[in-house]
Amino acid sequence: MSFADAAQVRSAQTSVPAPREQSAAVQDAVAGLAEVDRATGVLYEVVAALDLSALRGPSLLPGWSRAHVVTHIARNADALVNLLTWAKTGVEHQMYPSAADRDADIAEGAGRLPQLLRADLDAACQRFAVAARELPATAWEAEVAHPKSGPFLAHRVPWLRLREVWFHLVDLDGGVGFDDLPPELLEHFLEDAVGQYADRADTPSVLVEAVFPNGGQRSWALTAADGATSPAVGGAAADVLAWLTGRHSGARLNGTAPTLPKWL
Repeated sequence: MSFADAAQVRSAQTSVPAPREQSAAVQDAVAGLAEVDRATGVLYEVVAALDLSALRGPSLLPGWSRAHVVTHIARNADALVNLLTWAKTGVEHQMYPSAADRDADIAEGAGRLPQLLRADLDAACQRFAVAARELPATAWEAEVAHPKSGPFLAHRVPWLRLREVWFHLVDLDGGVGFDDLPPELLEHFLEDAVGQYADRADTPSVLVEAVFPNGGQRSWALTAADGATSPAVGGAAADVLAWLTGRHSGARLNGTAPTLPKWL
C-alpha cells in the first residue's frame, strides 16, 4: 500500500463518534475534522510525489525547504494534540515548549530522508486523529490557548489544523494553490484571515473585496487605529487570500494594496 493510499484508509478512521444530540461545539468540531480528513488526503498525495531533490528544494516560505514545511506540518499536528490533551484533562499543555524548541525540531526533521519524512508525517497525523476521536464531547467546549492569539475553545482546534494543512500545502509549491480550495473553505479562510487583523494597531485601513469562482462577492473593512479612510483593494478570492496571508504583495489585486502586518 502506498503512502497516499494509506492516508485514505486512515482518514476514514478519524471521525468523532456522534452522540444522539450534538452540541454546537461538537457539530463544529466534527465538521472541521471532516475537512481535515479531506485536506490530509491531498497533503499525502502531494508529499508522496516529492522525491529527495524536490524535498531539499525551496518552498514558498523564505529560508525553508519543502522538507522544512513537511516537518512543520507534522509538528503542528503534535502541537494541537497538546491542546486536545489540555481540553481533555484540564491540565495546561502549551502547543510548544518554546519557540526555540519548535524551530529546532523543524530544523532536525528537515534533514531526514523522504521515507522518514513521510513516516513522521503519517504518525503525527494519526496521533492527531486518535486524540480527536477520543476526546469526550464536553471537552470540545473547554478553553485552551494559542501562544500568539490567546484563549479559544477547543472545538476550533480542527479548524486550526485545517488552516495549517491547506496553507502549507500551498507553501510546498507542489501544484496546489489557494484557487484549489473548495469554495466554502475559501470564504471561511478569508473570513478568518480578516479576523487575524482585527484590533491590531498596525493594521492599515482598507476595504477588502473578493470575487469568488461562482461570481459571488464579499467585502470586509479593515480599520486602522487612526480611523483613516478606506481605499478599496480586491480581486479573485484566491489572490486576496494569498495577499492577506503574506503569500504575495498584492500586486495581482485591483487597487493599491497596502503593506500588511506580519501574518500571525
